[in-house]
This record gives sequence, C-alpha cells and structure tokens, in this order.
Amino acid sequence: MNLTIDIGNSRVKTAVFKGTVISEAKVHEAFDLRKLKAVTHKGIRNVIACTVKDYPAEWKTYLKKNFNFIELTDKTPVPIKNKYATPHTLGKDRLASAVAAHSIFPNKNVLTINAGTCITYDFIDSKGVYHGGSISPGIEMRFKALHTFTGRLPLVEVEEKISALVGKTTKQSILSGVQQGILKEIEGIIQEYKKSFNNLQILVTGGSSAWLKKHLAAKINMEPFLTLKGLNVILAFSHTQQKQ
Repeated sequence: MNLTIDIGNSRVKTAVFKGTVISEAKVHEAFDLRKLKAVTHKGIRNVIACTVKDYPAEWKTYLKKNFNFIELTDKTPVPIKNKYATPHTLGKDRLASAVAAHSIFPNKNVLTINAGTCITYDFIDSKGVYHGGSISPGIEMRFKALHTFTGRLPLVEVEEKISALVGKTTKQSILSGVQQGILKEIEGIIQEYKKSFNNLQILVTGGSSAWLKKHLAAKINMEPFLTLKGLNVILAFSHTQQKQ
C-alpha cells in the first residue's frame, strides 16, 4: 500500500492507496509527528509527500528510516513534460495536480483549479505538457486582507448563500465583493481558456471546491483529492523508472 501526503498552507491531507484506489483519506487541521505515525500504519510500504513550506526534519528522518520515501521536488521523475520556466519555484502541489489531471483525462486539455488558501489555475494540454497557470488570493485570504489592511472593515466569513450583488450593509458589501468577485473571476478565466483550447475539461479541488460546485455556472468536475491522486501516480511512475 502507498501513503500520499499533501502539506498545504492551512491543512494536511493524507490518503492510503491500494493500487490506484483510495482506501482511506483524511484532512488534518493540525499535524505533528504523532499523527504522522498514526497514518503510517501497518501495510504501508511506500510514502510520497509534497509541501508548500518546510516541514520538520524529524518527519523526513522517520519516513526515510521506515519506508520507501520520496519527497517530491523538481528533480523527481514525472509522467508529464514540465514547461514551467522556473520549475524549482513551482508549487509541488500544482505539479502533482497536473499529473493527476492528465491521468484522469489523458487525451484532453485540462484546467485544474485548486481553491484553497490561494486559488491556483494550472493548464496541461492533451499531449501531457504542463504549461503553467496563475495564482490569486483564496476566499479566506480576501476576507482577512480587507480586515487587516483597512481601519474599520470587519472580519467576515464565507457564507453558503451568495450575497446579493448590491450589498445594503458593510458586511453584505464585503460578502458581495469577495464571493461574487471570486465566482466571476473563475468563470471569466474558464471562458478565456475555452477560447484558446478545444475540448477543455475543468477539474476543481481544494477546501472551497464544494462551495464553488454549488455556485459556479460553468460545468466542472470536482475531485477533492486531486493532488493526492497525482502523488500516487508519480510514486508508481518512479518505481517504473527504477526498474528500467
């Protein structure tokens, strides 16, 4: 069995795979060595991890000592062609998501949208070439920025219901600006990609993906564990490369 670990800015996601099938997946609000040991239970032989930040050396020591461990870097072999101009600066979660997208839709153009702390857009074409994308603030970051960088605007939290376009109070105005703004941004970017690329598939993942699924007008495919699935594909590919 394989264990994949996606260490994000706000949460840690883990999944245990039997082949290509997830048998256990968890989202951790807090994650330490004790929790790491808990998810690496008996039967797991291979572990791969990606992170958007540094993680403790003791985690690496534990994983290297007890498992066949791969830390995803820009040097790790992957089953797609990476045309990003600065691969060493590319978020490894973005790379793993692109790999997963190509494995799900191998002969189609795919735009992945990861709606987490940031909203990342990544494009991989029908030939398996990753081109890059864009990054913008996530929904919670936008609320916090309005509160932090102004004198009197309150801190507002996301609501399931979309606020009216014309806010009648300051809270409603913030909700309208942030939530309506994100939806129009995403829908606009999707339309721009569709103008340039035929037969485009949209894959949405991340903490805000369920909220987006409810409110986006565009047809999308929701894949909550996209990055974890990409990590598992990379792990299998690495083993194939080692045997050659």
